Amino acid sequence: MAALADGKTLLKGVLFSDDSRNFLGALKALGFAVDADEETKEVTVTGLNGEIPVTSGEIYVGSAGTAARFLTAMLALAKGTFTINASEQMKKRPMKPLFDVLIKMGAKITYLEEEGFLPIKIQGIGKMQDTDGPLHVALDISKSTQFLSALLLISPMLKQGLHIEITSERKDGSYIGITRNMMEQFGVKTAFDGSSYQTPCKSAYQAGAYQIEPDVSAACYFYAAAALTGGTAVVEHVTWECMQGDLKFLKLLETLGCSVKDTEEGIEVTGAKNGKIKGITVDMKDFSDQTMTLAVLAPFAETPIRIENVGHIRLQESDRIHATVTELTGLGVRCDEEDDALTIYPSTPKAGTVQTYDDHRIAMAFALIGLRIEGIAIANPMCCRKTFETYFDVLEQLCAD
Repeated sequence: MAALADGKTLLKGVLFSDDSRNFLGALKALGFAVDADEETKEVTVTGLNGEIPVTSGEIYVGSAGTAARFLTAMLALAKGTFTINASEQMKKRPMKPLFDVLIKMGAKITYLEEEGFLPIKIQGIGKMQDTDGPLHVALDISKSTQFLSALLLISPMLKQGLHIEITSERKDGSYIGITRNMMEQFGVKTAFDGSSYQTPCKSAYQAGAYQIEPDVSAACYFYAAAALTGGTAVVEHVTWECMQGDLKFLKLLETLGCSVKDTEEGIEVTGAKNGKIKGITVDMKDFSDQTMTLAVLAPFAETPIRIENVGHIRLQESDRIHATVTELTGLGVRCDEEDDALTIYPSTPKAGTVQTYDDHRIAMAFALIGLRIEGIAIANPMCCRKTFETYFDVLEQLCAD
């Protein structure tokens, strides 16, 4: 949004990680003026009111799904031809539903390896012809709501407006809510009628200053640590006013027997005495990034924990359902794996080495078992650099305290 606005935008509270650095690097490769200060956690981006500074070039999005989906959509509407390359991990993640829409809009895509996946060469549409009313497209978001976020985010590039009909059974999601709220904070309102989304004609992002929320997904690991140990965790600036769907995980912890309350510093979670956790069956579709976090709590529950409606996480950084079941089973925990669900039974995990599949959330979640069981080792722990490069430093400091 800062890159598509007109003028300088100061972003405060930036989380620096492999994903964000790849995104910033891609913007620089496209000719945008980007000034990043990792000490102050601030980034200044100078936008050109929907224009891309260069008309050719190559960007590398690494393993960042957001960079891959959002920048691909942006370049599809730009003037010029660009190559989009990615890590081996990102090359396996689905892109075809987004590609199909962009091609129907007029972009030309050449697959450089496997059809339907990155890397690609993309020739942008340039200037769209004026039409009476918004441009109409149809989109399936069953595999990722990032496809919809991508189209919503670049819609101000279409001065006639954009109407997106959702063809999949799933029509909405917590991250779509975040996208729409942030777009409104940047000056662009969207509408949703239950089956389609629309952005107005002649909309434009407003440059300025923007305070980024703390990463609630990352905060949840420390709240889960409190649940496991019977201790207390407060994460500064995490409040019920945050837009992120992973706040639902805190309500879930309350159901499991934890105490959750608001404080001046941030939300505080205190685990039940001796880390006693209740069993539950829960639909985690809207906060599925915490599937693995709940899964590592589950062996210590009094009754089984069943996690439902998370089949889409098989298509993320790893097949997260299979990876979670495989690694828990390797630690001696009984699990049942289904297409879109998993059930974990009360068990006492044994010592062992956890494979991470180069998936940051597997590494960060499974490390928590080590708070209760000695001898838990995490293979390739620094894959957490994708989103939280200091995770193990922070965890070690908390354990020392």
